[in-house]
Amino acid sequence: MRYLPLTPADRAEMLGVIGAASVDDLFVDVPAEARLSGPIEGLPAHASEMAVERHMSALAAKNLSAGTAPFFIGAGAYRHHVPASVDHLIQRGEFLTAYTPYQPEIAQGTLQVLFEFQTQVARLFGTDIANASMYDGSTACWEAILMASRITRKTRAVLSSGLHPHYAEVVRTMAKFTEDDIVSLKPELVAEADDAAVIAAIDDKTSCVVVQYPDVMGRIPDLAAIADAAHAKGALLVAVVTEPVALGMIEAPGALGADIVVGEGQSIGVGLQFGGPYLGLFGCREKFVRQMPGRLCGQTVDAEGKRGFVLTLSTREQHIRREKATSNICTNSGLCALAFSIHLTLLGGEGLAQLAAVNHDKAQTLIERLAKVPGVKVLNDAYFNEATVVLPRDAREVVRDLADRKVLGGVSLGRLFPENSDLHKGLLVTATETVTDEDIETFARELEGVLA
Repeated sequence: MRYLPLTPADRAEMLGVIGAASVDDLFVDVPAEARLSGPIEGLPAHASEMAVERHMSALAAKNLSAGTAPFFIGAGAYRHHVPASVDHLIQRGEFLTAYTPYQPEIAQGTLQVLFEFQTQVARLFGTDIANASMYDGSTACWEAILMASRITRKTRAVLSSGLHPHYAEVVRTMAKFTEDDIVSLKPELVAEADDAAVIAAIDDKTSCVVVQYPDVMGRIPDLAAIADAAHAKGALLVAVVTEPVALGMIEAPGALGADIVVGEGQSIGVGLQFGGPYLGLFGCREKFVRQMPGRLCGQTVDAEGKRGFVLTLSTREQHIRREKATSNICTNSGLCALAFSIHLTLLGGEGLAQLAAVNHDKAQTLIERLAKVPGVKVLNDAYFNEATVVLPRDAREVVRDLADRKVLGGVSLGRLFPENSDLHKGLLVTATETVTDEDIETFARELEGVLA
């Protein structure tokens, strides 16, 4: 039986109240030629629930998903093992139904989790403080540029060529509304990150330089040198981390001079999830705290001296006048932040370092094996768990051919940078702890077949 939320009498009563004779009267302003005159062409008629399930399952079976084939895709979204305990804990009613704490003092459990999450992110990034999360890595990147502009009172941002192009596109889109000057350096298929080009682009009008660490080709830039150059011109260094597991092995950006560190937390606790929801991470130096976007949880004591948690420095648009707000971010990715915090707590510092070591070992095994494939050249001298290889032909075609052979063989740089033909033979490959030696051998064997 169909679910009918309104009876004919209900509809008639509502139409009477608003003075309409029929439902059709509600659409008189829509031109007749823009209205549907019958069923939607190509859309099948209604069917039973079981029939729809069968049909949708058959469509889904055409996809080659991460868990059904050797998987070497990264480029900002990584397949890691998430312990079952993470999913179990975040589905407890106390957490799953909790939204942004608009009445924070009565949501002590939520605030404590976010406070501990902030502590974890700050320690991971090497920053003094971190906020209660952002929507995702790309929007956190833009908010960092906006924050740097407020601090330096300059409006020119330099984007490293190693910044993920999707992040750069978000920045350019948002800058249309603020009229910030965005300088995007052109990427090249070379072994080293573009440190020299970034430093050369910094001038007295620069508010910040934005550098991904490791970058979109898997290279590891020299953040300390870039930080020194930026600070000499009165600019800030914004470091972007799309793979936080890397920080279990390489030095934290904050320790290398980064003023603001942002990133994507998806790798830890969240999973791929077909592209979202994801988790923006944001940390900075303590002296910039009043310009930091998003929400900040603080620890205090109540009237009886007991420990408690509150939202602090709430200079957000819903708390004060919009024109005085430092951020229009009204919420946080609470559930994803909880998943991140639980997973990182289960790992601990030693566990994160061990996980990072396994990732790097897997990547080394992968790169060494692919280097033996005729026609394949390894680009990177240094990398964490992903690196770029150069193929003898367009990598986009190779990726499609590999998918036909049931291998998800990385991300072509032609897909990331379609307008730059110099990069089209580049293939970004990733290996995490989920990759087996058999997967690597299958990848190499099928790649040899595709390139033959």
